Amino acid sequence: MAARDLDTVVAMEKEIFPDPWPRSAFEEQIGGDGWGALVVEIDGAVVGYACYFTVDVEAHLTNIAVRPEHRRKSVANMLLGAILGRATAAGCQYLLLEVRSSNNVARTFYERKGFRILYRRPNYYRRPIEDALVMVFYLDGRQGG
Repeated sequence: MAARDLDTVVAMEKEIFPDPWPRSAFEEQIGGDGWGALVVEIDGAVVGYACYFTVDVEAHLTNIAVRPEHRRKSVANMLLGAILGRATAAGCQYLLLEVRSSNNVARTFYERKGFRILYRRPNYYRRPIEDALVMVFYLDGRQGG
């Protein structure tokens, strides 16, 4: 992700999520130490993005989104795969994420990729108020959860 992508990414964020990140959050992701942000483009148009950070042995997937018309076409797979690769290269041992407890499509996607639920974080999301499930993927291949 580059500064030129921010208008598109922020617009997508507002279309996809009920509690969208502000532009400043994406600016931090592309410019901060340990932060990273990726996009997938098709024919020059951004169709998906993901953000993450790494610190010590931990990586955290902070945001991932794919335009509805490009879902189920491996865009999320590409983004997640790239982040897992970068986290591994950074020496991280695991990748964490939060997902809305009601988001069965996302939960199933992550579970199929090998993520396991660690615990529930009550009232994590604000619009609407909802619990998050914290999920983990162990980069060293061990099973957990």
